[in-house]
Amino acid sequence: MAEQQETPNVDSTVEVRNEAQNEDAVAEPAVQDLFQLTVKLPHPPHRIQIMVSIQEQVQDIRQSIIELPGTYQYSCFHLEHNGVRVNDYVELSEVPGIGPDAKLILVEDPYTEKEARIHLLRTRELIGAASVRNDTVSGVAAGITLFDGVDTVCEKAPHPLSNYDFNAPGSLEQFLPVASNTTAPKCVRGLCLSPWNPPPHHLRQKGHLLYIQCATLEGEQVHITSHVSGFYVNNSNSNKFDPSPRTKPKMLSAHSLVTLLGMISPSFEKEFQALQEFNSTKDPLITFGPTNAIPASPWLVPGPDAQHKSHTADLARPQEQYLIAGAEGVDSLRDFNEEFQSTRELPRETVQERVFRERLLSKLFADYTDAAVRGAMLIAKGEIAPLNPTEGRDAQIYVYNNIFFSHGADGVGTFTSEGGDEAARVATGKDVMGVKTVNSLDIPGLQTPGTVVVDYLGRRLVAQSIVPGIFRQREEGQSQIDYGGVEGKDVVATNDEFASLFDKMSKALRVKAHPVWDKDNKRHDLVSSVETKGLLGTDGRKYVLDLYRITPLDVDFIEKHWKGVEDETGYPHKMAVLRQELVEAFWKLKMREYISGVIKQRQEARKEAEKEKAEKAEGKQEAEGEEKKDEEKEEEEPQEDRVDISGFDFALNPDVFSGQVPQTEEEKAQWEADEKDVRDACTFLVEKCIPGLIEDLKEGEVGSPMDGYSLTRLMHKRGINIRYLGSLATLATEQGSRLASIKILAVQEMIARVSKHILNSLLRGLPLPLVPYAVSHFLNCLLGATHNPNPEVAKDEALWKLYHDADFTFEKLTVDNLRAQVQKEVQRRYRYDLEEDWASKLKPLQMLREVALKLGLQLQIKDYEFGPAKLDTGKADAAKVNGAAPTTNGSSSGKGKHKKKGSANSGASSPVPKGPSHTFSPEDVMNIFPIVKDSSSKSQLAEEALEAGRISIIQNQKELGQELLLESLSLHEQIYGVLHPEVARVYNTLSMLYYQLDEKPAAVELARKAVIVSERTLGVDSAETILNYLNLGLFEHANGDTKAALAYIKHAFGFWRIIYGDGHPDSVTTMNNTAVMLQALKHYTDSRKWFEASLAVCEEIFGKTSANAATLSFQLAQALALDNDSKGSVNRMRDAYNIFLAELGPNDRNTKEAENWLEQLTQNAVALAKQAKETAARRRLLKPRVTMAAKPQPQVGQGSVSGGRIAESTTSATGIGSMDSRSIDELLKYIEGADTKANPKRTTGKANPKRRGASRK
Repeated sequence: MAEQQETPNVDSTVEVRNEAQNEDAVAEPAVQDLFQLTVKLPHPPHRIQIMVSIQEQVQDIRQSIIELPGTYQYSCFHLEHNGVRVNDYVELSEVPGIGPDAKLILVEDPYTEKEARIHLLRTRELIGAASVRNDTVSGVAAGITLFDGVDTVCEKAPHPLSNYDFNAPGSLEQFLPVASNTTAPKCVRGLCLSPWNPPPHHLRQKGHLLYIQCATLEGEQVHITSHVSGFYVNNSNSNKFDPSPRTKPKMLSAHSLVTLLGMISPSFEKEFQALQEFNSTKDPLITFGPTNAIPASPWLVPGPDAQHKSHTADLARPQEQYLIAGAEGVDSLRDFNEEFQSTRELPRETVQERVFRERLLSKLFADYTDAAVRGAMLIAKGEIAPLNPTEGRDAQIYVYNNIFFSHGADGVGTFTSEGGDEAARVATGKDVMGVKTVNSLDIPGLQTPGTVVVDYLGRRLVAQSIVPGIFRQREEGQSQIDYGGVEGKDVVATNDEFASLFDKMSKALRVKAHPVWDKDNKRHDLVSSVETKGLLGTDGRKYVLDLYRITPLDVDFIEKHWKGVEDETGYPHKMAVLRQELVEAFWKLKMREYISGVIKQRQEARKEAEKEKAEKAEGKQEAEGEEKKDEEKEEEEPQEDRVDISGFDFALNPDVFSGQVPQTEEEKAQWEADEKDVRDACTFLVEKCIPGLIEDLKEGEVGSPMDGYSLTRLMHKRGINIRYLGSLATLATEQGSRLASIKILAVQEMIARVSKHILNSLLRGLPLPLVPYAVSHFLNCLLGATHNPNPEVAKDEALWKLYHDADFTFEKLTVDNLRAQVQKEVQRRYRYDLEEDWASKLKPLQMLREVALKLGLQLQIKDYEFGPAKLDTGKADAAKVNGAAPTTNGSSSGKGKHKKKGSANSGASSPVPKGPSHTFSPEDVMNIFPIVKDSSSKSQLAEEALEAGRISIIQNQKELGQELLLESLSLHEQIYGVLHPEVARVYNTLSMLYYQLDEKPAAVELARKAVIVSERTLGVDSAETILNYLNLGLFEHANGDTKAALAYIKHAFGFWRIIYGDGHPDSVTTMNNTAVMLQALKHYTDSRKWFEASLAVCEEIFGKTSANAATLSFQLAQALALDNDSKGSVNRMRDAYNIFLAELGPNDRNTKEAENWLEQLTQNAVALAKQAKETAARRRLLKPRVTMAAKPQPQVGQGSVSGGRIAESTTSATGIGSMDSRSIDELLKYIEGADTKANPKRTTGKANPKRRGASRK
């Protein structure tokens, strides 16, 4: 249904566009001619009007008709114009006579069996009869979103963060979607294929296609015949077969099954209308299924007995595969390679052609990835026979659905000298990234096979589209490879036809043309690595294969740490290559050096010329000499600004240090120069890139990562390989508390990755039913040792007996030997020595998440016992250990929380009087889904438009910039479909730009879309999703809905605690923002608590005497003043003043403002103390009133003289009233009246937050 986002939608009378297209409407008229088109229909409403563009394809209009509420019943039809059938695959501009006010006629077509199957599937979805599909690829609850469950109204509490507990750990119940109070209306009880299928041969001759049975809401069982002419009710029942039309009480037939159901069931129309209204209340982004991306699968899912996740009976569910693919299954078989290559060869001259081409490619990559993953899962489960069953398992190959599969292991000894299986595994990962890189270059005439790597159940499988001719037997002496290394490096082929294409690729990848030598020491000049191969397919196309060595080896690292295959202490393999991002960064460095050199030469030449001229002009008059000098400067300076870089040619040789032997002295000299360049690149990585990243993190130049994925993504952007995690952790440790979070994440990531390798080796030889036993035992040894130091495997004797020949190595795993393995592997892979007590310092919840995400584990949502076992494990203890404390996330009532917990969790997860013997049981492993690496590249067209928009905004061309950004958004949605990670990122980027342009409603709308799309495609607890929620909160507050803002921030904080824990560096800013929002709502006490929490985290990270801490103390002092704590306010302001004085000096603006505030607050505190004494004296004389003591705290904003100024004297937004208390009134008079009125306003309203940002940088 996502195609609806890509085309203009229509209504029966007016143009309707979905929310994702509102922005398109702004940009499109500038480049596309819009006009109104009338479509005549055979049934009511008999006509609809659509706004279309002349460049739209007819099939887009057709799709709009199919998906519109008024015309959904049509699925098998064609369109006619002036009595002539219109081809679905042409543009409207190609239809003769089409234009404004033109009319198309919808003509219903006869059904085929395929069309009838599609119509039945679509009808089931339309009327809500289709049950949830158990998709094997995506896993449980794939593509879930929690956005619509966030309580933004908060009727039961003053605000969403009431009674927020800062000490409570994250609750895993956050992953539970909020149960809806309303259920979707039912239109029929059931709709499925009849057991009388398929039609007998003699009836097929008469046009019978399918037999359908329907159970109506009235309880009637009706049998329907699907005929070439449409659908009609027949005389069959469960016992008698009679597919002839039923004539009593009257014959019921229609071209559409939806129309026929309305005739059969009196209540159908009413319920169907109610269903349409129910569906319209949900955001389309929540209900649409992703078409061009695999939906994200959460690592925590509801248990089997969760109330909202019951498994329902549906007769049609097992029939769906037939309905989708047909009896022969041929509908799902595709020649993916031919599709890929023919789509790449489509024209790309105009923007419209590029959009169409890239849109097709994006959909094709998604379809191919889906098919490849399904095939890989079947192979891993042993359900597909290999083509070479006599070979060893790792050498076996498979073909399924026209896709070639092989193992990511060294089954035939190709990588024996490089590290065997470890090297082969890395090579497959590097190959898919190489294919992705070459795809992004999009070089005409150079083809790549579709490539996907799937990790599932401990096995790595590589899926490739079948290149025509790759299996063809060549004559003796001939090779399948036409360019590059044929048999390793022993035989090398060269071909001029390939050289020109490969040269374009190599120049873009910064690969140097270089010679290589075969086994006879014969020289061959290649423009790419000897490992990169060119193959001329039987279809005449030129293919590039084996792209795992497009960058040089990391020589310095290999020489230090690779000790051969036999040595178990050295790095596991020799396939340690540099990243493409690093090569690009090094190339830019060299280019800067080249430009600097050219400019320096020019300056020196100019000085020499000036000197010579001056010497020659000694005899001439001084004035003439000056004039000449001025003229020379005017001529030369403009040239100095422009440097021609066509003379700059720098690239790296990928084959150095890989066994090549130059023959002549000239060759040896050139080879040594190439080796030096590669060594310089390695040095640049170790001495510049890694310390540079640490410095940027320390100074706050980049956002601090929240989890392993965001850390590794940041490293990859900087060109740093994962093997340098140990170096990163070491450098972060040297920075102390400032980068403690980076050290924690780096160590956690190393342990999680090593755990992945160990568990994969244990799972590799296991059948699927034994996997949960191995996983749960491994997790018990890794994370449950505190609870049970001697975990044992929970055996099922029947399964053990059945799979007696399986590899039960996992049974030998103990806590001690697992820890020893982890310690050894971390040292071996990352050159980092874990501390002796590393296991006790692990964050169990965060480590569990990292391991689960890396292996594709889906675990049951429950309170996992990570702490010591206790004789009497009460609810509070279990909650405390596992992050489900009653007050977690600011729940206003502990009792209410327990009720919710009791209703949502299964009995197995509830605490029992005796602690469970193990933290994890096999039943906790609900599913394992595959981890996928694909080779689809970003759309260059959409990225170009986005970058052009950004540049225009920077250049202050706002109108042009906004138009380009909207055009980019439209392109992203058209090319990727709406539900795609890239679309989520562009939504987020645009929302921030609109916020900066002060277009707050638009920023909020885009931020909401960013949240939903990132939840569904990246995960509900991904770091990007959390940041999107925090941005949405900020924009909602700016747009005036502070309660909603706080609800989103609370939701984000809940997941932040799960993925990192408390005390993340970036949480300081978020807590500060939250405190400001609470002040805007006049909740001064709660605001003060958030300022205090923010300051506590800041002091822990940056130190108590840092400028950051001083800024927050300054704000906290103001918050305390608003909360009637004059003494605390003075103390905090004094702290801020002392730090500013020590750090910035007495003349700094911040120091002076703090001093000024300190004087005013001190004077006010003295006055308050004096007033308190007088009040006490009066109380002794008069009877005290009970209400006086209670006045200041709860009563807010009762029309004080200075109330309007409070917002300006604090960090909050405008509009906060004053406290109904004389002491606060007097305080405000002192604050705002002692000096100039502008000073306090400047200090906190504007200058102070800037200062905070500056101090962090």
